[in-house]
Amino acid sequence: MGVSGEKHMRRRRFLACGLGVAAAIAGCGTERAGGHVPITGFTLKPDGRRWERVGQAFAGAALAVGYEPGGGFELALSGLPALAAAELNNGQSIIDTATPLARLSGEALVVVVPDSSPLKDFGDFGARLLADPGHTMLAGGSQGEPDHLLFGLIARALGADTRQVDYTSGPEAVAALLSGRAVAAAGPLSDWRPGLKRGRIRPLAVSSAVRVPELDAPTLLECGVRVDFAEWVGAFGPEDMDEESREAAVRLCEEVLGSAAWEAACRAAGWLPIPLAGDDFAHWLDTELARTRAVLRDLGMVDTTKATTCWGSCGNGH
Repeated sequence: MGVSGEKHMRRRRFLACGLGVAAAIAGCGTERAGGHVPITGFTLKPDGRRWERVGQAFAGAALAVGYEPGGGFELALSGLPALAAAELNNGQSIIDTATPLARLSGEALVVVVPDSSPLKDFGDFGARLLADPGHTMLAGGSQGEPDHLLFGLIARALGADTRQVDYTSGPEAVAALLSGRAVAAAGPLSDWRPGLKRGRIRPLAVSSAVRVPELDAPTLLECGVRVDFAEWVGAFGPEDMDEESREAAVRLCEEVLGSAAWEAACRAAGWLPIPLAGDDFAHWLDTELARTRAVLRDLGMVDTTKATTCWGSCGNGH
């Protein structure tokens, strides 16, 4: 949704409060028939360092579409790693105790092999994983993080025995891949770009639904694997957010995410612009939680007794 170019646009306020920790957004008021009705302001705060860059980009895009300094209730940024961590620890994250507002962006993951690997394409890799998952070492970030989840989803889609997947994580992941101990690795494309540019590794596939510009690699969907996956980040309001405030915050998110400034920020950072707001985001979050829980279960990392949190409709079988 674009931003109106009318000369007399409604006055809005935005505050960027610090580059590393938080940005603050606040709406002032809007004229409605019958008088002046205030819109509750809110503060945008990343739920951890990994989302600070997204917060900064969102702050800049909001400024570009006309929001001026202000303050108000807290709005947090969080994403898939927090959701998975809460499942692993049988606890609650901000996602469990907040009001979903909008999905902002995502980062594509890439499956890579050493340049010297005998695996020529993703089909070769998939055949090996399907035939012998217990002896096909995979590498990536920490256990249960998006890299691990992606391999779990790939194994499920191929029909491989997910619980046998051999996965190594942490600082030794790159060494395991380059030494040949690990058959393949996965991670955010930004992490693997230096190795790709130096020709030390080759990409087999990307996790996004569409190809990544300037990367000669098919999507998993093109490879016949029904997986569309990204390390996403979303905006969340307080748990007790009233409906009027929620609607105002969703409108703000829609305007920022539909702006040229946000598109440019995503393009510069290499993120996927995957806007989804309001009830649509809440329903999608239900399915994403169910998918994450299912793959963690299949990997043998969680049990199946934990109650499901639903923000949308849970009557859809997810």
